[in-house]
Amino acid sequence: MNEFSLGKLYLEELEAEIKASRKCLERIPGKLFSWKPHEKSMELGYLALLVAEMPRWIATMVKDDAIDLATFKHSTPKTTEDLLAQFDENIKMAKESLQNVTNEQLDETFSLKTNGQVIFSSPKKDNVSSTMNHWVHHRGQLTVYMRLNNIAVPSIYGPSADDKNFSGPGQ
Repeated sequence: MNEFSLGKLYLEELEAEIKASRKCLERIPGKLFSWKPHEKSMELGYLALLVAEMPRWIATMVKDDAIDLATFKHSTPKTTEDLLAQFDENIKMAKESLQNVTNEQLDETFSLKTNGQVIFSSPKKDNVSSTMNHWVHHRGQLTVYMRLNNIAVPSIYGPSADDKNFSGPGQ
């Protein structure tokens, strides 16, 4: 009898978003990493790093019981190739973590901390789901930055002004 696996459901969702995320990241030139559209906005390179790095957050959430923002080590890509290598490694870690996680493990508590102080705690399954949504949100934000820099926006869920192909999930 097959038991419903939330981890496998999350893995399917992750798989559906990988190709579109990579298509965006591979178009971000390192020379624009410091660009930002407004003084209150984050830099393009940091936003691209978030898109590349958030799958690692999922792996960490599944494996550990907390992330401390004060000690969480971000990578520092200098080139598009560095960014893509980081993305590929983080995707690999996320996939491995979701392949065999049990529903019981996803019911365990995860905490987000800063300097040891708990910001919030909730079940890992809620955090993984929220992180997936957060990841897609930042990818959408990245496409706006791309448009503002005349970088061709790829087809993600359907045609873009630059790519008339229809891409369904995972295509």
